[in-house]
Amino acid sequence: MKRTNPEPSASGAKKRRGEEDDEEVGCSHAAVEDGAVSEDQCLPLEDELTFSDTSVALRMMRAQFPRIDQASVPPFILQSQLYSSVNDRTQVDRELECLRREKVVRVFKLNTGQDDHAVIFLDDYLNQVDRIVKRMEEKKQSDLEIFKWFKGHVLDSKLEPSIGHHELFSLLSLGGNVKDAHITLLINAGLLTRQLIDPDMYWFAIPSIGKLWKGLLQGRNELLSLIKRKRHKEMFLAELEKKRLRFSPLDVRFHIRDLIGSGHLKTVQTTSGLIVRIPKD
Repeated sequence: MKRTNPEPSASGAKKRRGEEDDEEVGCSHAAVEDGAVSEDQCLPLEDELTFSDTSVALRMMRAQFPRIDQASVPPFILQSQLYSSVNDRTQVDRELECLRREKVVRVFKLNTGQDDHAVIFLDDYLNQVDRIVKRMEEKKQSDLEIFKWFKGHVLDSKLEPSIGHHELFSLLSLGGNVKDAHITLLINAGLLTRQLIDPDMYWFAIPSIGKLWKGLLQGRNELLSLIKRKRHKEMFLAELEKKRLRFSPLDVRFHIRDLIGSGHLKTVQTTSGLIVRIPKD
């Protein structure tokens, strides 16, 4: 199956150069030589699109998380990506809930305006909290004991994505005398955000991830637009995964898994390889 996409002559050369620049071979932004991923994790996406269970999928996608220089965000996996990586959605929900209750991972509601949830390994999240405290110590910030109380009494016992103001105060009070300034410090650090519909409720949050919201949404739109411009609104996966997106720091693999899991793309196996296409309404 061969597709041809002629370009207008006035901009053809420029677009062709842009497309050549977009070509990317190999793994995500993480390189093999620095040990971020091993060679067996650099297989074509078609060869590792699905996994046997949720835990395997999480660890593989964590290893392949794109390196983002502009944001100090721990590797995160979208729940939609898990739905594209494990064939049984019920299995994903069941195993993810088990991992959450065992305190292996935490699930966060993303403020993208859509039903997006991010999964982060708890150790990665706690390390990020420690880095925040270290930076504040260097700036001689006061009231830093609140972060110890937050880790030891709140994160350790409250496993859901949100928490009420009264419960937050009660849990923090197990560490010491809680002041309003303590809560403000947690909010300013990016660890909590107030819910718009109920200001007495907070979402647990991922510090610095706000820098990626725009890229996440723009990357989705850019990838879908790319496929929609094709004659049959489809592309071979092997061709698509070589593209480098212009408006998202997250790589194409990240977005492909997300869009398949959310139902915006579907896959079709052919004798020539796996095709991804826009579903017909």
